[in-house]
Amino acid sequence: MDQEKLRLVAQAIYDKKGTDILCFDVKSVSGISDYVIIATGNVDKHVKAIAREVEEQMRLFKEKPVYAEGYEEGRWIVLDFVGLIVHLLLADTREYYDLESLWKGGKIVDLKIEAK
Repeated sequence: MDQEKLRLVAQAIYDKKGTDILCFDVKSVSGISDYVIIATGNVDKHVKAIAREVEEQMRLFKEKPVYAEGYEEGRWIVLDFVGLIVHLLLADTREYYDLESLWKGGKIVDLKIEAK
């Protein structure tokens, strides 16, 4: 997964008003992915809209998720793009599961999101 794709995903989340966007390089601490992006949406419909936008942007690279889960409820949507896993959660769900602690050994990646 290259930095351009990571930045594009983070920018798509930001442009859809997702918040608290974090990207971890987890190659050294995980065998399931190279990168993880975590972000928060306001309500279930917002989380779903962010997820659809992420999928749309990845289609520009001819990539689609090999696994997607959570669209039904919209509290926590996971998109697995092989090398990048995107977690989009409601704030209370994110706080409860504290995914950041799972990858505390990974490095935070600066994706240089542009405010528009």
